[in-house]
Amino acid sequence: MANAQNLNPFARRETHGKQSLLIYKILTIVTWLLVLVVSISCSVSGAGRRTIWGQNKAHPTPFSLNPFITDIYWIVLLILQAGYIWHLFSANSEWSTAAANVGSHFILNNLFQFAFVLLWVHSRFWIAELMLILNFFNLTALYLRHSTTPRFVHIPVVSGPLAWTFVAILWDGAAMVGAHSLAARILANVVVWSIMVFGFLFLVAFKDYTMGFELSILSLALAVHQLGIKVIAFQWIFAFVIMSVLIAATLAIAIPGALGKEVTVRREGDVVSQDRERQPLLDDQ
Repeated sequence: MANAQNLNPFARRETHGKQSLLIYKILTIVTWLLVLVVSISCSVSGAGRRTIWGQNKAHPTPFSLNPFITDIYWIVLLILQAGYIWHLFSANSEWSTAAANVGSHFILNNLFQFAFVLLWVHSRFWIAELMLILNFFNLTALYLRHSTTPRFVHIPVVSGPLAWTFVAILWDGAAMVGAHSLAARILANVVVWSIMVFGFLFLVAFKDYTMGFELSILSLALAVHQLGIKVIAFQWIFAFVIMSVLIAATLAIAIPGALGKEVTVRREGDVVSQDRERQPLLDDQ
């Protein structure tokens, strides 16, 4: 059993050997650079070149996103991920172990995101949707297994990519089925509320205000773009409502922490009281 756990790259470990850390460092940097390079390359327009936002414009749907807001989201996320990678090189063993424990999931996330971008710009929406769904399972497993990671890990590796992947599934899925008919728009008016439901799942069950904040930003990207596509429509109104409700709920959880009422996150495996269990999950690190 112990040997099987040692061979499992997704297993949680108390410590990591030098060779294990070296492998995580190399694969993490390489796969992160793949995402960075392909994202930049596929965002720059050129003669005969398809771009991420060119596809967004060519395939307008009820889930098309605002390029500027979404780019800001990704720029911040990539910067935070660079900070996460830096912690793999930290002399602090607790930090490097926390970073390495989620390394396999993060590497897999990078590969799925890399594949998604390439498939999206080449209009392979069905396969792109499959990549997103597989990554959603990967990131959900990561979240459930490492929901109490320090903030420098949780935001760039866990909640940030998970929030994006959920919204991207709706974005790509709408392009995949060509959601242009009245029936499709009505269905989209219903499905868009899944963003709020998804956010509240984490706000209520885990007190994770980072998910609420990230989903509210992506809801804003959706609302702004939908307003530009069709003024007389419910989609942008619903998206703005979802953003507002998520922001309000997020602040209701985050503000007590900012006022010093938030309890430091428990270590994985620790036994905590019922009162502490109700406190926000994230460490202040």
